[in-house]
Amino acid sequence: MTEQNTQSLRILGVDPGTATTGWAVIEEDNKGEMKTIAYGHISTSKNNSDEDRLLEISSDLNRIIGKHRPEEAAIEQIFFFKNQKTVIQVAQSRGAIILTLKQNGVRIASYTPLQIKQALTGYGRADKKQIQEMTKSILKLNALPKPDDTADAIAIAICHINSRKMASMK
Repeated sequence: MTEQNTQSLRILGVDPGTATTGWAVIEEDNKGEMKTIAYGHISTSKNNSDEDRLLEISSDLNRIIGKHRPEEAAIEQIFFFKNQKTVIQVAQSRGAIILTLKQNGVRIASYTPLQIKQALTGYGRADKKQIQEMTKSILKLNALPKPDDTADAIAIAICHINSRKMASMK
């Protein structure tokens, strides 16, 4: 048994965005049980420049990492957007997040929305409500996590934990 299997592991899930970035810290104990440490979202003002918004996301993420000390992070991949302006902004946010994680020595994994939905619901086209219901159920939360970005961040962290388990079985 490796040292990693004998102690808890903290995962930071991040759903990148410029206006709203969801985040969640989930811990898996040595028995494979998941528990919520903290979750929330980073909101930036549309009145601020793109540069200031990215700096705010990075600064807030630095505080979250400093407080909760995750060993690994999982972030959603960007694969398709109908709006080109939106995809560029989300890609910039994702870049700032990855840089912040790397600067803090946090190992990073990326998952597509399809992988995340399948990991939680077994269905790649699950809607936002189904993702919220599954995150609530899996982590035994009292209420549905909101906003959607926060629920997505929780789902990303759960997906990573489950993916690590599957990889260790191979």
